[in-house]
Amino acid sequence: MNPDTQVVTMLRSDVGAIILGTLFLAIGLISWAIAAIRRRSRIRILIWLGVWTFMYGINMLAQLQSITVVLPGSWIAVRNHFVVFYSYFVVVAAALAFLELNLGMLRRVVHATIIIGIMIGVAGYSWYLFTGSARTLEPYNRLLAVGSLSVFGIVMIVPKLSRKYLLVSNRRVLAIGALLFVIEAVCNNVFNFLHIPVPAISTTLGFAALLLAFAYSAVDNVVAGERRLLAIENELEIARGIQRSILPGKLPQIHDLRIAAGYYPMTAVAGDFYDFIPVDEFRAGFLVADVTGHGVPAALIASMIKVAVQSCAGCAQDPAAVLKALDRALSGQLHGQLVSAAYLWIDTETHIARYSAAGHPPLLFWRAAVGDLLRIESNGLLFGVVPNSDYPNCEVSFRSRDCFLLYTDGVTEAENSSGEAFGDRKVEQVLQGHQEHSAAQLLEQILAGVRVWQAAAQSQRDDMTLLVIKAV
Repeated sequence: MNPDTQVVTMLRSDVGAIILGTLFLAIGLISWAIAAIRRRSRIRILIWLGVWTFMYGINMLAQLQSITVVLPGSWIAVRNHFVVFYSYFVVVAAALAFLELNLGMLRRVVHATIIIGIMIGVAGYSWYLFTGSARTLEPYNRLLAVGSLSVFGIVMIVPKLSRKYLLVSNRRVLAIGALLFVIEAVCNNVFNFLHIPVPAISTTLGFAALLLAFAYSAVDNVVAGERRLLAIENELEIARGIQRSILPGKLPQIHDLRIAAGYYPMTAVAGDFYDFIPVDEFRAGFLVADVTGHGVPAALIASMIKVAVQSCAGCAQDPAAVLKALDRALSGQLHGQLVSAAYLWIDTETHIARYSAAGHPPLLFWRAAVGDLLRIESNGLLFGVVPNSDYPNCEVSFRSRDCFLLYTDGVTEAENSSGEAFGDRKVEQVLQGHQEHSAAQLLEQILAGVRVWQAAAQSQRDDMTLLVIKAV
């Protein structure tokens, strides 16, 4: 028979296996493409699924005689190396993919399978490289494969076990794939025992069913996770809108004062909070608070502070009383979290300011007439440490062009590429160096200084809030 005719005949007989092998290669590439686009932790399953299916597809094609015949001679050695590598490491690739779909005690079994598989694989493939013998450790590898497939197959097929140990929304598909694989394996072994010829492709159909069922379950799991994440993101966006709504809608109009407020959350919702208690056109209170931690728990407590502030209007002129009332209102509601707060009362008729704080960064007070910057640390304990704490009051007089700065520690703790914090000293330098600016411009200068200091590739690590109050 003509050699070309022989190749065509072999290709025709292997066409089903070629299509199936190419399909697995495509599934592997698609899995990697999705993982590269999404880049989230749950996508690990797609990476390992891609490795498993891609290895299986290449091995399937490499085993076909029609493919071997058309390969250049230099590629035959590469093909042989891959076949040996595949036989030793396919169990590891499958176990790594399966690890992303299980929980509880089964994860320990999978971890053990991975470790043992790597040890056998490294030893077996190394032995092949040095001696040329590919089958020395093959019995141990087959034993590991049969044992792990038996355990995993039972878990996938038995509903009670799959509900307990699998993170899969549609367990029926995975169970059907595992069942088809078991049926195929039993039938092939029976036919071989009875010396009944079995088509080459039929030996892979059961495993193909298992692999495709696993791929479907993996993708379904990722899609379900994406839906949950999208729902959470939507809820966070709503929460962000709600939190924005609890912040003051406008700045208070106080005679002879110019006020600027800056609020820069690290995430969608934040633990920083600020509010005003305006009494009349000459007097107002200014509150800044910082809940430990970030995200939703801190934001919920910040919302509670908003409610508590409403009850403090009657004692707005006494910062110590305001903080004591807030501490009393929050007592028992913080569940282990702590809150720092600072409250400044300003009376432009008498030119008197009173200040008190609860574990908060110091109030910065610039006295323009003498060119002096005071750090006022009238601090008591953080809210949530000891119920019914007392807070000291500090009273100062101010004049035209004097300036007050309240801020949270997210401003001073911003780090550069070397891990150095922006620090109180740099905040003070910016405040001293730009006193001719308005309150809004001064706030922007401080924020610009923080942004320049912070590495461009480094994301914001804490919520930042600033209140600049300037007498005119």
